[in-house]
Amino acid sequence: MPRIQIEAPAKLNVHLKVGGRRPDGFHDIESLFLALAFGDTLYLETTPSEAKPSATATPPEIHMNWQTVNLPPSIPPEKNIISRAVSLFRSQTGFNTGLKVTVEKRIPPGGGLGGGSSNAAATLLALNRLASDGTAPVNDAVLAEMGASLGSDVPFFLHNTSAAWVTGRGERIQPLELPESVMNLAFVLVNPGFPSDTAEAYRLLDDSRANVSPEETLTGDTEVHGGHGGKNLRFPYILNHLTQEDWKDTRDSQTTTPCAPCTPCLCEMDSFPDFLQNWSFFNDFLPVFADSDKGTAYQRIIAELRELGADFAGLSGSGSTCFGVFSGRKNAETAKESLLKRWPFVIVTFLLAR
Repeated sequence: MPRIQIEAPAKLNVHLKVGGRRPDGFHDIESLFLALAFGDTLYLETTPSEAKPSATATPPEIHMNWQTVNLPPSIPPEKNIISRAVSLFRSQTGFNTGLKVTVEKRIPPGGGLGGGSSNAAATLLALNRLASDGTAPVNDAVLAEMGASLGSDVPFFLHNTSAAWVTGRGERIQPLELPESVMNLAFVLVNPGFPSDTAEAYRLLDDSRANVSPEETLTGDTEVHGGHGGKNLRFPYILNHLTQEDWKDTRDSQTTTPCAPCTPCLCEMDSFPDFLQNWSFFNDFLPVFADSDKGTAYQRIIAELRELGADFAGLSGSGSTCFGVFSGRKNAETAKESLLKRWPFVIVTFLLAR
């Protein structure tokens, strides 16, 4: 039977600003996403099955091989995001062949690294190949719509990009071309051994803002949110190798081809380099946890990463994984060895080369 192996990379939110709650229940965000050369591996294969309508097709057989520090969450099969992705793809395409999915699960669940969303995106991409028979039955725009309906982070993983400026509720993806020097940066990921519930984190964020003016919610205080504060961040300056001329060249090359429906055109982003100039990155969730045991753990990890030489340190997504950015692998590996004495999950990784 046909079998596909596909990687499902983790992502980092290097910067995350969260707007107010929208009428649809979601929140608008402004975030810098980086795809990492670390993640899960999925194996999808078709199995013999009796042809049935999509509504009655046999549920996929899903096997999770957990390789994480966290206890595997108990998720009913029908709520597993991989199962939901299969059901959605079947309903859109009529591809109702029996399926077996095996996942080598390395991304800590509830870790703010997009593991579930990446698995969903990888499932959609693999199914599109399995169902294609030489021609993809679903185009990129439809896949993006399907991804957005599964989760706010899924559209990013459907793009072939190492970095992107992400807005809306996560469905608006602006790919970025980063300089070669950024590919040499090392990222140390530290998970404290407990998960963070995204829905709960957003509820706490909303509660904390109940008596705060809208203007205040849009202002990031780097000393509160994390990072180094001020305007002397080496990590943003590395990104600033994207000069005005570099940006113009990239933008000009994009204007000759149509933009994907889910992607704002670069030609509309004249002021985008301004976001990178002297930008102090922050994460709006860090102050939400400030007085909790989780927050204490986050601040301790971030402080340790700084002390061990990280150019920048922060929290990814709504937690629970913290990260440090190092200028080279040697310093990152030294930091890893030190951190492993206190924290159960510490790895060194790099940007994913697309």
